[in-house]
Amino acid sequence: MSQQELLLDSERSNGAVTEKRRSRSRLGLVATGVVGGSLVALYAVAAPFVAPALRKVCLPFVPATTAQVGNVLNVLRTRSGTLVDIGSGDGRIVIAAAKCGFQASGLELNPWLVWYSRYKAWREGVHRSTSFHISDLWKASFAQYSNVVIFGVPQMMDQLELKLASELPSSAKVVACRFPFPTWVPESTEGEGIDTVWVYDAKTFQSDLHSGKTRNMSLEDKPDPHTRSLSVS
Repeated sequence: MSQQELLLDSERSNGAVTEKRRSRSRLGLVATGVVGGSLVALYAVAAPFVAPALRKVCLPFVPATTAQVGNVLNVLRTRSGTLVDIGSGDGRIVIAAAKCGFQASGLELNPWLVWYSRYKAWREGVHRSTSFHISDLWKASFAQYSNVVIFGVPQMMDQLELKLASELPSSAKVVACRFPFPTWVPESTEGEGIDTVWVYDAKTFQSDLHSGKTRNMSLEDKPDPHTRSLSVS
């Protein structure tokens, strides 16, 4: 083989190696783009659910566990009528209650979760016995509900005590999940650990309010509006 042929063969080999490197580089860029795009898409979909809004106190969406849902339904098994879930999240408590015969409603500030809950209720076939509202709990009235479920946080439970005691009918029951009310005495509990639920009778806490046993607060002592979002069930 002549020197010229050797040079041509060397050039061809070098060209093939260079082309392979370019091909690998293009594949790497494509793979990086796909992974990066997937992460961006996932964030875009998940962000509205896990971060309801920009507030001083962020209360992100934390789904209720299967045990928590079961405990709520168990303590309300002898009850009927209307039910409201304060901070209804993805609607699982409301949908489960509707399947048990309640006319169930959910209050939730995050519109993405409200729309998703409506879709889930339709898919589960209980859309006629459920309703979901984009609502601030401090501006809502609870006078029409005979059963209330709340997945609250400690910093708002004392103000909620007064609001519910002032608005609920005397026949109502309140079920608190994860955190109990600070001054009310529960009539029963169900579950353990983070799955514990506390059941309160309206007659008892309204009697305590009228007798002065409940913490002395006025309706003007409203909580910071930045803490009003509840997206935990």
